[in-house]
Amino acid sequence: MSKQYFELAIKPQNHYELFLDLVESLTSDAIEENDGFIIIRSEDNLDDFVDAINKFSEALQTQCDISCEKKDNIDWIKKYQDSIKSVEVGNFYIRPSWEDKKDSKIDIIIDPALAFGSGHHETTSSCIEVIDEFVKNNDTLLDVGTGSGILAIASAKKGAIVDICDTDEICIDSTKSNFELNQEKFNQFWVGSASKATKKYDVVVANIIADILVMIANDLKNCLKDQGILILSGILDKHKDKVLKKFNDLKDIKIIHKNEWITIVLKNSKES
Repeated sequence: MSKQYFELAIKPQNHYELFLDLVESLTSDAIEENDGFIIIRSEDNLDDFVDAINKFSEALQTQCDISCEKKDNIDWIKKYQDSIKSVEVGNFYIRPSWEDKKDSKIDIIIDPALAFGSGHHETTSSCIEVIDEFVKNNDTLLDVGTGSGILAIASAKKGAIVDICDTDEICIDSTKSNFELNQEKFNQFWVGSASKATKKYDVVVANIIADILVMIANDLKNCLKDQGILILSGILDKHKDKVLKKFNDLKDIKIIHKNEWITIVLKNSKES
């Protein structure tokens, strides 16, 4: 890739379609139409186009604004990759696929589109800390609203037998791909929420938002085994009491605060 490229912007006052036809006949380079402008980008010098456009304008007896600039070429893929950083959460090392793993850490590969679901957001990192602490080998676990699948993958890395669900089929497909990327397997999946569960679990994780957690509270509790652990996250601090009130029949065992976000760990037990 050349270090620089040329950008030619053409804005005809009239006969736009005729100018567009001319440009398309003259080049196979990238052409963009933007708010009345016809823009050509090329690694080759575009000065010859300027002469051709000027003569065409004169023949049509119309005004045409033309500007030609030389710009730095940016490797956008590398720029994106450089912007995504690995993160350590407890015993886990969460990284994009183009970075090396850390031998001393449990490796999770996620190529994120957003901060959510990549380990960088407070709710995700708090959930992973809790999974690291509470999930044991052979625990049955349900990840409700799996998203990118990062929490389910972290649980599988801890040896859990994982089921996943999400109301968005695209999220299920994304989670499947990320499980393959991490060479891990899940047990069952379905499109929908906790209400479709057909068994009870040692651990249920739901990193959603407070209002949804309140709305599906009974479904989440119905998924828990006796002494089962419920991990709730995606909760703004101002909504903590509202959520805790809805789950006050469970035992409160841990609350993690990170900035304005909280993660709550509950146990299906009335023990003091």
